Amino acid sequence: MVASGQWKDPDGIRRPTGEVHAWEPGTNQSLCGLSLSRSQLIRFPHVDWPDIDPATGREADEVRRVCPRCDAAVNGRRGGRRWTRTQPRP
Repeated sequence: MVASGQWKDPDGIRRPTGEVHAWEPGTNQSLCGLSLSRSQLIRFPHVDWPDIDPATGREADEVRRVCPRCDAAVNGRRGGRRWTRTQPRP
């Protein structure tokens, strides 16, 4: 997972804050296609995607927004179809 900001909990562990996006280690972009370096997103490889859900997640104290495209890519959309990024039309 990547996020637009970070904070440290009382134990000194980095936690995500702001807007969060899904990310697979070894890639330089989020699942929705944002470049990590251009967007200045911070990597959180130690935080799992289910933990950042603002309604139920334990890591979600400071999360303000979850990217809907990344959420659809990870969890699927209503109707069973997953969101995938495709190349633009010529």
